[in-house]
Amino acid sequence: MALRLYTYWRSSAAYRVRIVLALKGLAYESVPRHLLRAGGEQRHADYLATNPQGLVPALEHDGCVVTQSLAICEYLEEICPQPPLLPADPRSRAAVRAMALAVACDIHPLNNLSVQQYLRAELGQGDEGVTRWSRHWIARGFQALEQLVSRHSANGRHCFGATVTLADAFLVPQLYNARRAQLDLAPYPGLLTVAQHLESLPAFAAARPEAQPDAE
Repeated sequence: MALRLYTYWRSSAAYRVRIVLALKGLAYESVPRHLLRAGGEQRHADYLATNPQGLVPALEHDGCVVTQSLAICEYLEEICPQPPLLPADPRSRAAVRAMALAVACDIHPLNNLSVQQYLRAELGQGDEGVTRWSRHWIARGFQALEQLVSRHSANGRHCFGATVTLADAFLVPQLYNARRAQLDLAPYPGLLTVAQHLESLPAFAAARPEAQPDAE
C-alpha cells in the first residue's frame, strides 16, 4: 500500500490524519508543503494540480488523491478497518462524527491560516485582534465539546466510549491550536483530561507537530 501524505508540521488538519495513520500502523511518505514559504507552497501550480483547493493535507494512494482531512480519515478507516475508529452502531457512529465535525467544520475553519491572513490584509487586524478572534471561536466550540465529552465518554479518557475514535484524533490537534492561541483552558477540564491520556499514547506522540521531519 503506497501512501503519500502532503502535509505541514503545524497544520492541525494534517495532524489529524497523521494520528489516524499512526493508529492504524500505516507507513507513508511525508511530502511537506510549507504554508508560508515562497508565498505558500500549497498554492504552487504543481500542488494545485494535485489538490485544486490548495490546502493540506492531501493523501495519495496508488495514484488516487483524497482531500479534506475527515474524508481522508474515513477513507483510511474503510481501506484499513483495524483498529476501528468508528463505533459499530449507527447512533454511536453519528455521535463520533458529530464531535469530529464540530472541530473540522465549526472551530478550525474560522481560525485557519487563510482566515487569519484575510483578517490582517483585508480588515486591518493586528496580532491582538487576530488572536482575540481565534480564542473566541475556539472557546465557543470547546464549550459544546466539553458537554459532549461529559455525555459520551465512558472513562474520562476518550471523547466517546472507552476506546480511541475519530473524535479523539480531531480533539488533540485543536487543543494544540488553542494552546498556540494561549486560550485559557481551565473551563474545559474534561477535554484536558482526555487529551492528557491521548497525548501519552505512542500514535499521538508520533504525530505531534514537533516530531515531524519538517518541524522548525
